[in-house]
Amino acid sequence: MNERAALWLAAAEAVEAGRAAAFATVARKRGSLPMASDAKMLVTADGGRWGTVGGGCTEADVTAQALATLETGKPDFVKHTLNADLIGDLALSCGGTVELFVEPLVGPKELARLCRAVGQAIERRLPATVATALAWPNGPSKLAEVGGERWAVGAGERLLSSARPRPTVLAQARPAHRHTAAFVDEEAEAFIEPIRRLPRLTVFGAGHVGAELAQLAARAGFYVIVVDDRAEFANAERVPSANEIVVDDFRTVLDRLTFDEDDYVIAATRGHSFDAYIVERTVGSGAGYVGMLGSKRKRAVIWRALEAAGVDPKALKRVRSPIGVDIGADTPAEIAVSVVAELVRLRRLGEGA
Repeated sequence: MNERAALWLAAAEAVEAGRAAAFATVARKRGSLPMASDAKMLVTADGGRWGTVGGGCTEADVTAQALATLETGKPDFVKHTLNADLIGDLALSCGGTVELFVEPLVGPKELARLCRAVGQAIERRLPATVATALAWPNGPSKLAEVGGERWAVGAGERLLSSARPRPTVLAQARPAHRHTAAFVDEEAEAFIEPIRRLPRLTVFGAGHVGAELAQLAARAGFYVIVVDDRAEFANAERVPSANEIVVDDFRTVLDRLTFDEDDYVIAATRGHSFDAYIVERTVGSGAGYVGMLGSKRKRAVIWRALEAAGVDPKALKRVRSPIGVDIGADTPAEIAVSVVAELVRLRRLGEGA
């Protein structure tokens, strides 16, 4: 299960069980800091923790501040600065300021339903938006929109007109990131958390490299589909982290699948003819990334065959092959590291990276 989805589902369980719990979410950060720009953490008073906001002393302080909201019953913004005064003579290269939104998870059963809906949306690759009012005169006030459906807690419905994310707010989100921002207007002040759907990686081929690639990509936050026509390779025992495992003919699977800009496709099958077919079928599919595992020599052979079959050479230039960051990778695990590094770089920094 995706870590962010697990966090939201754990929040739902905590609320249902009456466990004291709180969220801490990065709102904005400046400088070089050891946490993702979309970092989120769930903590419980009995020591439970899901997610991270960077670890170390900062995370310990944020945990205490998040749990302190259980006493006040109200959300708050907290700021942390990591600089030379705090880290002493360790000569660390990181430093900067981070502002976090901390909120207690207390309230009616509607709050548990909202948290569960968001967690399930992440698992199902549905975009979602969560708005939390900053003023809680009568308890928590939240609204979530998932796939056209809404879940409201307290006075959350009042956020519909005022806190709905405008294009200018969503435009601040880099394409690879879930983005958080405070939203203010005449009627309400709210904390907005747009949640992008997970990027999807479809790995054709569940051999040694394909299996390692699927496992690591899932840990890196991708929704992973593994496709192979051999059940002895494509199974949950070999690729337990895959979200979907499809055992079928590659042609049949490609007839069913559609791709868009959030899709990453990798041909890593056991044969050149299969890889060639997958590239031919996906190069014009709309997928944001199409890559083929193999050497430059293999690419040259397959490209010549595809061009002879009528595939536009300009289209083939959009296919990445060989794939992966050059780290001198040799073993299947090392190759997986290099390929996932390329996927993350593209997801985080864009095509020109």
